[in-house]
Amino acid sequence: MKQALGPIGLFLCVLAFGAPGAAAQGVRPELGQARLFTNDLIGDGHDRWRTGAYWVSSVRGAGWDGVLPTRMGDVMEYRFRGEVLSPANLNRPAAGDRLYAGVLSVGAHSHFQWSGFEMAVGADIVAMGEQTGVRRLQAGVHDLLSLQSSNVSNFQVDNGIFLHGTVEIGREMNVGPARVRPFVELQAGVETMARVGMDVTFGNYGEGGLRLRDVTTGQRISAIDSESDFGLSWVLGGDVAYVDSSHYLPSDRGYVLEDTRYRLRAGMNYAFGYSNVFYGLTYLSEEFVGQSSGQTVGSLTVALEF
Repeated sequence: MKQALGPIGLFLCVLAFGAPGAAAQGVRPELGQARLFTNDLIGDGHDRWRTGAYWVSSVRGAGWDGVLPTRMGDVMEYRFRGEVLSPANLNRPAAGDRLYAGVLSVGAHSHFQWSGFEMAVGADIVAMGEQTGVRRLQAGVHDLLSLQSSNVSNFQVDNGIFLHGTVEIGREMNVGPARVRPFVELQAGVETMARVGMDVTFGNYGEGGLRLRDVTTGQRISAIDSESDFGLSWVLGGDVAYVDSSHYLPSDRGYVLEDTRYRLRAGMNYAFGYSNVFYGLTYLSEEFVGQSSGQTVGSLTVALEF
């Protein structure tokens, strides 16, 4: 579906998706949270393309005993994301470069196990375009910090709302000193693609807890911590996706998608008590024909509990 969405409409969407979480607070406590800040300024140092994102999730359920439940819906993740996609030059965007897109989304995802596999199934409402207010917010931040001025009001995606679904299935195995987790993911909606990949963990990161996957980078971030997760851990990963369509790169405005995208990522996490600090780097390959190169973005989480 695609239609105009004003600030009031977006607020109602947030309320609609927040309602299950709010209703759950009385009977389902919060089991954990995940937060991740991603920006290319803490990656390759540029300000372009998949330039920035912020994601926060609240995980709720009746309880957590160190493993995923066998019933769908017993552990729910309520997710909010904001993202900025931009041309390489915000002040003088080049013809053929990607359109500016300010993106906000809210969603609900269930995490459970089925026949020995880890499952994540959910949906998000994704709003994009001038209606979200993201462009004006970024322009204000750039002015405040004396960064590159923005001139993309006439070089951005159209307003739209999309229902976006995601299904991931994976299985973690011990291989020598590492834990290896191959996975398959399907997405349909604002971007439609099929992805296959693998994550490798050295250390205790995620043991006895729950990790959630970031949309932009694929980094898996701790949402439910456990006493087994302590000290320094290293994570590696990569995936390749076949891309069918993207509303961020509309074909009716001349964009031709790269059929294949790949991501390569590495990160480190230091856990102490129920606190942890995560930093990771992710290489993102070109997304459209004419994109001059891939890019490297950095991701940071600082979760402190005393």
